[in-house]
Amino acid sequence: MRTSLGRPLVIGVLVVAVAVAGFGLYWFQPWKLWQDETVREALPTAAASAADPAPDASPDPARTPARDPRTLAGGALISHEHSTSGTVKLVRLPDGSHVVRLENLDTSNGPDLRVWLTDAPVREGRAGWHVFDDGAYVSLGKLKGNKGSQNYTVPADVDPSAFSSVSIWCDRFDVSFGAAELGRV
Repeated sequence: MRTSLGRPLVIGVLVVAVAVAGFGLYWFQPWKLWQDETVREALPTAAASAADPAPDASPDPARTPARDPRTLAGGALISHEHSTSGTVKLVRLPDGSHVVRLENLDTSNGPDLRVWLTDAPVREGRAGWHVFDDGAYVSLGKLKGNKGSQNYTVPADVDPSAFSSVSIWCDRFDVSFGAAELGRV
């Protein structure tokens, strides 16, 4: 006589296997390795404010803010967990606000990538993969695309001079895809 225990066991194993595969696909998102998202943002400029002099008035250099964005610091991205290249700039806009600008970024796509302003030193190789969450950092938001040029607003209550590097951080796996030291210019 044959027992019917084998069929429910097979069904149970299949259900568990499908659940594990579904979770693995959600967690690792392997299709992102073949998907590129290119972003081409221009550097933002501040609009003229009401405090600016009228167009026909002669400007007072002591009271007129600079009209052009000013790069305060920058550096080249180095690779960590994934091959990464491009440059990073910390820019003060004419209205006094700050942005972190990624230019000519080229890295792998991945799940839950963020742009972090950090106080951690940038280290080459595997030694630099996990250091950025050890100290102070500010998440500037999700990475808009893994290729191109893009801007990230530094919150008004954050002093950018307290930070020395930028990391493309994978929040899901707590690892840096690439990072740049912010050298003063």
